[in-house]
Amino acid sequence: MTPIQVFNNNIVLIAFMGAGKTTISDYLNTLFAMDVIEMDQIIAEREGMSISDIFAEHGEQYFRDAETNLLIEMQSRKNTVISCGGGVPLREVNVVEMRKNGKVVLLTATPETILERVKDDHNRPLIENNKTVEFIADLMEKRREKYEAAADIIIVTDGKSKLEICEELVQRLLEEDK
Repeated sequence: MTPIQVFNNNIVLIAFMGAGKTTISDYLNTLFAMDVIEMDQIIAEREGMSISDIFAEHGEQYFRDAETNLLIEMQSRKNTVISCGGGVPLREVNVVEMRKNGKVVLLTATPETILERVKDDHNRPLIENNKTVEFIADLMEKRREKYEAAADIIIVTDGKSKLEICEELVQRLLEEDK
């Protein structure tokens, strides 16, 4: 099957950790030959250190500014999936920049689903010592309003295959373009 280009704009994925950003980005890359930008990965590569080390050495403000600058840089791209780190939509300036990039898609899942997906992952410092449904639910609730306000489209990922999620995403994006 030959990949086809379906979108003129970029797709900006936002979500709480474990909701499926990386999985869906990779699948969109396979289906539609879209480039994928994992923001955290790009920033870590450019800085030559992990996100945790960037926070420790330069502080959160430095990292958040790097996120904003990367979003601005991405506006020259087309046919790209931009997978944002969890903190990106919490900053108002980032929401403005995300919207300039394309359609903002929020992937959601229940705290139980999130815990199941991240329980064996030790690269998530925010929850490393708090892998409980209660902790995850509380953190998700603190971010929910800003995530939802930033999103053009919201897709629930619980109990769906990556194909089902991508089909829904594509259908909703095409409806938005009408």
